[in-house]
Amino acid sequence: MIPVRRHRIITLLSDFGLVDSYVSEMKAVILSICPEACIVDISHNVRKFDVKMGSYILLRASRFFPKGTIHLAVVDPGVGTERRPIIIETERGFYVGPDNGLLIPSSKMDGIKHIHVISNPKYILSKVSRTFHGRDIFSPAAAYLAKGVPISDFGPEIFDPIIPSFSEARVYEGLIEGEVVYIDDFGNLITNIAQSNLASAGISEGDILLVKVRNRNFRLRLCEAYGRLPKNELLAIIGSGGFLEISVNQGSALKLLGADVGEKIIIRKETGF
Repeated sequence: MIPVRRHRIITLLSDFGLVDSYVSEMKAVILSICPEACIVDISHNVRKFDVKMGSYILLRASRFFPKGTIHLAVVDPGVGTERRPIIIETERGFYVGPDNGLLIPSSKMDGIKHIHVISNPKYILSKVSRTFHGRDIFSPAAAYLAKGVPISDFGPEIFDPIIPSFSEARVYEGLIEGEVVYIDDFGNLITNIAQSNLASAGISEGDILLVKVRNRNFRLRLCEAYGRLPKNELLAIIGSGGFLEISVNQGSALKLLGADVGEKIIIRKETGF
């Protein structure tokens, strides 16, 4: 049983930015329903409509929050369509947002227990905009969860959430197929290739990797630190999020390679050829 905290944490992640009033409207709804909520912003600078980027940032941040945290995430290009608003209960907390794959990687990491559609009008605003479910559906749901409303009261349970194609890399015959899921402010190309994927392919720090990205082939060392190679040298590294990054020491892999989120990446240990 997830403990009910006196001051339940609700995190917010969105692609709304901070210029408009959208984020403050969501916070206003939450605090109107649950004044004791502790609201923490993860990020509101997710690239517009980029579910993949939002999913990665949520995955990175969510695991560091205490048990019982409610994560409200809105990157929702399908708002107003038939896509479902959902709540996911996990072994560690809750995820609230659109059923478009955004919540699944983080929820799977935590251990999914139940998924319910948000359909009970008692727990949404009386007037629901077709363009702002973050304020009118997801924020009230998160607030009522923080007040202790059971997930089963929000609507029927479902067993067929949208599973994103980018959630896991593939490993076979010593080869790893993944993709770039995020580019940070330093220009590091962060992939969905986890350290466990590298281990499955027999790859460890110090190995030379043959990397294919954007139909170009590179020979990179998997380093334990950026400074292991000279300035402006391209390298591979396990970043702080636990995923493989293509980086440049004191430079930008983005500028050097011109790659973007969604680029396919294929990796193999040099000795495997």
